[in-house]
Amino acid sequence: MTLFFRMKNEKVLNLSLLFMFVNACFAQADFAPYFYDNGPYSDNGNLALFSLSEDTPVGTQIYRLNGTDPEGQEVRYGLSFDPGSKEYFSVNTKSGSITLVEKLDREKQDSIDVNISITDGKSQVVEKVTIFVMDANDEKPEFQNMPTIIDVVETTESGSSIYKVEAVDRDTGSGGSVTYYLQSNLFAIDRHSGVLRIKSGETLDYEKSKTHFVVVIAKDGGGNYNGKEQFLSSSSTMTINVVDAQDTPPAFIGTPYFGYVYEVSKPGSEIFTVSAEDGDVGNPNPVRYSFDEGDDGVFYINKTSGCISLLSPPINLKREIFNIKVRASEVSPEGKPMDYGVTTVVIRVVDLNNNPPTFYGEHGPQSMFELTMNEHPPEGEILRGLKITVNDSDQGANAKFNLRLIGPGRMLRVVPQTVLNEAQVTILVEDSAAMDYERHHFLTYKLLAVEVDTPERFSATADIVIHLLDTNDNAPKFSSDYYVARIPENSPGGSNVVSVTAVDPDSGPWGEVKYSIYGSGAELFLIQPTSGIIYTQPWASLDAEVRSKYNFYVKAEDAEGKYNLAEVFVTVLDLNDHPPAFNNNFLEKTMVIGAPVKIEAVDDDAEVPNNVIEYAIMKAEPDNNIFDINSDTGEIKLKSFIKSMAIIQNITKKRDCSWSLVVQARDLGQPSFSTTAVVKIDITEATTEGGPLGSFLMQNRNNPMHIIGVLASFIGLMVIITIIISTATFLRNIKSNRILPTRKIRRRPQRQPLWNFKNPFKTSSTTREKFRVTEEEQEPEVAVENVNCNNNVTNVVRHWTPPPPPCAPSLPPPPPNYIYRERQWTVPTVSSSVAPKPRKKLERQDTMNKALVSELKMRLEQKKMKATNFT
Repeated sequence: MTLFFRMKNEKVLNLSLLFMFVNACFAQADFAPYFYDNGPYSDNGNLALFSLSEDTPVGTQIYRLNGTDPEGQEVRYGLSFDPGSKEYFSVNTKSGSITLVEKLDREKQDSIDVNISITDGKSQVVEKVTIFVMDANDEKPEFQNMPTIIDVVETTESGSSIYKVEAVDRDTGSGGSVTYYLQSNLFAIDRHSGVLRIKSGETLDYEKSKTHFVVVIAKDGGGNYNGKEQFLSSSSTMTINVVDAQDTPPAFIGTPYFGYVYEVSKPGSEIFTVSAEDGDVGNPNPVRYSFDEGDDGVFYINKTSGCISLLSPPINLKREIFNIKVRASEVSPEGKPMDYGVTTVVIRVVDLNNNPPTFYGEHGPQSMFELTMNEHPPEGEILRGLKITVNDSDQGANAKFNLRLIGPGRMLRVVPQTVLNEAQVTILVEDSAAMDYERHHFLTYKLLAVEVDTPERFSATADIVIHLLDTNDNAPKFSSDYYVARIPENSPGGSNVVSVTAVDPDSGPWGEVKYSIYGSGAELFLIQPTSGIIYTQPWASLDAEVRSKYNFYVKAEDAEGKYNLAEVFVTVLDLNDHPPAFNNNFLEKTMVIGAPVKIEAVDDDAEVPNNVIEYAIMKAEPDNNIFDINSDTGEIKLKSFIKSMAIIQNITKKRDCSWSLVVQARDLGQPSFSTTAVVKIDITEATTEGGPLGSFLMQNRNNPMHIIGVLASFIGLMVIITIIISTATFLRNIKSNRILPTRKIRRRPQRQPLWNFKNPFKTSSTTREKFRVTEEEQEPEVAVENVNCNNNVTNVVRHWTPPPPPCAPSLPPPPPNYIYRERQWTVPTVSSSVAPKPRKKLERQDTMNKALVSELKMRLEQKKMKATNFT
């Protein structure tokens, strides 16, 4: 038994050990994580065939590593570079997001090798991938042979190639293609090959321009950069030096040429020197000079220097002007004449300008002239006191000169202004008003004579002094156009008011001023004739309450009666010299509870604050605490808490509500005056028997003018409303009358009965009684008259029997209540008058209307038929 249990225990132990071994084997079998391969167009996976544009901004998340672990363990990602390589990217180990951390440049590195890894904490998988950098258009074309300097002979033919420009763009695709441009009127470039040529029809010319600067632009074909289409270009300058060739004749410098032979010139004297240069300035040849024609054998020219000299004395010269043709020829190094140029030298034989202009008076040469005259001479007057002659003894152009007058303003003018040899000088008055003695006691001018066409420009001057004499040409002038003065009322007679001042700029007695005053307001004032002080009459008493404003004129006059006026405004200042005054010192008023009563005092002072009154209640019996008064208007009213007679009776313990008030009226002047009045007020309550009108009359019984004014306003308003209603009714009737006859209907009655109407405001037994006629009337005779000469109506008298009278309407309008006299019947649709004959029965107005309207319609239809037949 013991052995059995021992063997059984050993079997169980072996089975347990076997189970533990199997579990350990399964636990040690761990599989490695791996990346997903999502292809080159996915943004996550294992970076297989991933490409990135070189213009991607730093900091951009470009890719996300994505993988898994077969056992479902959490994985971590890694990214590394080969030793010595630049690290362009960083990775988030948890999410696998790859971020660009360095700027890419395809032209420097077009692919990047990266080691990516994934681990589950036990196993790690590392893969090496290549990221391709894609091109963006970020490179400008670069010139390979620019800038440069080239030499081109000026005789190079039009259209010839002179240079080839080369530029390279390191971008790929259209961004790497290069086209060439330039802006030039002389050169052109092939856009694709870069060959530079001289434009067709153009040539180089060394003499016009020795150097040309040409800016060449190289532009790529454009490409994408940062999501936008971008074109880049570069420019460089080419310097083209033009090489001279012998193709231009000599040219004279400084033409045209003019020379002069003077009366004192001697044989051998130099007249003029010409100068010429070879037109091929890059490689010039020497120049030789000679005469072609026109020298007449009296002039000589040096072959090398070009100096022209005189061979004969001036007296032997037969012409005044010589036009000499001079030739300049270039000579080759071998001494052979080549191209030449010709110019004309004009040589004039002239008199020597050795005499300046000179001024003469009555006794020979003179440099100063004086004159005395009155101020303000007439314009255009000749200053005959000045006798001036001017002369130049030379001949021809040497004797021509201009005259000018220099001095203050433009008061005078000289005639003539241009002189040849000799002339009499005349001075005219140009501006009479400026020749004023008060401005200038004397005038000083310079008379200037200057030669015109001579190189020496000889000149001469003479002083002209004009002494002006004064005349009475000015009227006195006040310092102001008006004077404003203020003087207190009650000022004593003889008080100064204001001082006026006028000045006459004339001299002597003409400058003395006398003053006087006149006008409707000047009767209370006087003026001192010499000083201009205005003062009040000795007997004058100024009162602002009587008159506070005065205005009058003051006159300033010189010895010859020339004068000027100014206006004087005098204000009389008010003084507080009147106390307030009531119409009566004892006033009786009736006050309705809720309505004020008003008292009024008057202050006869003219100005504020002297005539501004303040009111105050000084005393009230039997009680002081009942009334308030408006200090500005004088309105007395009950205290706000008093609403009925019962309150007043409770205060006074009396049924008779009669008060006596002592009211003070005080002005605001300095010093202040006041006065008092006793006001007896009977207080009563408003009654409703008379309604609002009775209440209004009760409140204003002490002011009948106010009642009359209100009633007049009410009556006027009613009249206006009546006129408006009548006008509107008339206009409406005019618009409603669409048949407008051109005849009048007259009715001739002998006697009209009275209408017997019931009271329209009371109920009647029968409606027909309202329109009952007391007497029968005869049939009217209607006379129709063609007033407007209308062809549709003829002058006829129609007798017609009316239909039986219709029944009266159920609700007729009330007729006018007046004594019936001979009257006109008014038919709304026709302009007519009806006169009934005696003893004829009167027709109803509506029956008459219907008959007339029918007649008019018939006439209108006949007229239409005639018009239709006529057409």
